Amino acid sequence: MSTPVVDFHGHLAVPGADALVAGTTGFAAELAAEQRAHSPESLAANKAQLQRLEGRLTDVDTRLADLDAMGVDLQVVGPMPMHHYWAGPGLAVQLARTVNEAVAAHCAAAPGRLYGLGTVPLQHPDLAVALLDKAVTELGLYGISVSTTVAGRELADPAHDDVWLKAEELGAVVFVHPWGCSLGERLATHYLGNTVGQPTETTVALSHLIFTGVLDRFPRLKLVAAHGGGYLPTYIGRSDHAWRVRPDARGCAEPPSSYLRRMWFDALVYTPRALRHLVEEVGADRVVLGTDHPFDMGVTDPVARLDAAGLDPAARDAIAGGNALDLLLKGHTR
Repeated sequence: MSTPVVDFHGHLAVPGADALVAGTTGFAAELAAEQRAHSPESLAANKAQLQRLEGRLTDVDTRLADLDAMGVDLQVVGPMPMHHYWAGPGLAVQLARTVNEAVAAHCAAAPGRLYGLGTVPLQHPDLAVALLDKAVTELGLYGISVSTTVAGRELADPAHDDVWLKAEELGAVVFVHPWGCSLGERLATHYLGNTVGQPTETTVALSHLIFTGVLDRFPRLKLVAAHGGGYLPTYIGRSDHAWRVRPDARGCAEPPSSYLRRMWFDALVYTPRALRHLVEEVGADRVVLGTDHPFDMGVTDPVARLDAAGLDPAARDAIAGGNALDLLLKGHTR
C-alpha cells in the first residue's frame, strides 16, 4: 500500500475568535499596522479573497472536496494565523481555547483525514505551557502554529523556553508561519509584504533560533517552517561563514547549516529547481508537502510539482507523506 499524500499546510478560519477581538483597541492597532504594510490595491484584493474563500476556510465537506481534487489524502489544519499576541491574559486564554476547540472539532468531523494544530499565547509563556498541554492531551491536537515574532519579541527569546520544553515532552509539532512583516511600509507596494516579507520573516526567526542556541537546548523540538524556510536554505553558506570567522556569531555549538537537518520545511517553493535545492540543503527526510490551502499564494497541484522535481522514488515518497506521518505520530502524546 502506498504512503498517503499529506499536506502539512492548511488553514482554518475561526469566526468565534474574530468575534472575541472585534472592537478591541489591540485589534484596531493590528489592523492599522496591516493597512500601513499594504497598498490599497492589496488590501482590496485581500478582502475580496477572504469573502470568496469563506466556505473553503470553514466547511469540512468543502475542504475534503478540495483535498480530493488536489490528490491529497490527509491535511494538517492550523488556524488562519490569528495569534493576536497583543492580548492580555484573560482575552488570550479565551482566544486560544476558542481556536483550539474549533480546530479540534473541525478535524474530528473527518477523522483519519484531518490533523489539527492549535495556537497558544506565547506573550504569556506560563499560560502557553498549560494551553499547549491541554491542546494535545485533551483536545487531541498535534501541536501549535506560531508566528515569527511575539509582539516584537523573538521566538528565540529565553522567555519561551518552557513552551519549547513542553512541546518536546509532548512530541508536539511547532509550525512556524509568518503573519505580517516587520519591514512594514518599506514593502507596502505590489504585495511585497507577503511575497518578499514573509519569507524574510521566517529567515530571520529561524536564524535567531539557530544562532542563539535554542536548538542546542531543545534538540528534540519538532520545528517545521512554512514556505520552505524562507530564504535561509538558499544562502545558509553565509551563516556558516560568519560562524567560522566571527566569534560574536558563534552562539550555537555547530555550523548553522547543521541545524537545517534538525528541523523540517514544507515544499512550498513553487519550482522544481527550488525544491531540488531545498532537498539538497536540508535532506529529503526533512521536507513535507505544503499547499497553503486555500489561499492564492498556495498551490493546488502539490503532487505534480513534487513529481516535476525528478527526485528518486524513496525521496519522493518520503516528501509526499512519509515524513509528515513520522512527524505527527512518532513520540506524540495523546
